[in-house]
Amino acid sequence: MARKKQYIEEEVIDKAMQLFWRNGYENTSMQMLEKKMNINKFSIYSSFGSKHGVFLKSLQCYKRKVSAMFEKFKNATNGVEDIKAFFYDSVDICYQDGNQKGCLLTSTYHEFSQSEDKLVKNEMEAFMENLKSLFVNKLRMDVTKDEETIEKQANFLLLAKHGLATATRVNSQREIQDYIEMTFNNI
Repeated sequence: MARKKQYIEEEVIDKAMQLFWRNGYENTSMQMLEKKMNINKFSIYSSFGSKHGVFLKSLQCYKRKVSAMFEKFKNATNGVEDIKAFFYDSVDICYQDGNQKGCLLTSTYHEFSQSEDKLVKNEMEAFMENLKSLFVNKLRMDVTKDEETIEKQANFLLLAKHGLATATRVNSQREIQDYIEMTFNNI
């Protein structure tokens, strides 16, 4: 007879996500996961297959954590002002109780940029394509912009968002605010 799980999967994955968010994939060991998730290796392997399986579930957990912010952004109707608000919202998440600074997806995108890991790369590419598409849609609300300008500005904003995610790990809130304000002086 199979043993019943002694844990709630969403809770242990949230704990693992926090660990990956703080340390990255490579710097998170199975021993660290065992301790943080408060379950043994057998349970980890049985439920998730591997550290990689836990990581993929952690990425999905993070996406759910930020989904309300993305929905708000997607449904907003004020163009560039919505993008600016999204930048501020993404910074605010870093300061919520229990969250790490920076963006797990941006950190993962950087960490796996040279990797052959198709599953993680596909997750990251889908995320970045979605984000760029949202930027393009908001920029198109300004009917004075041509498609070439919209494409360039969307690329600029995507890179600015990566920079912002990194800056939240080390810069002061004032410096971050100045960065956001200066970014939108150029759009």
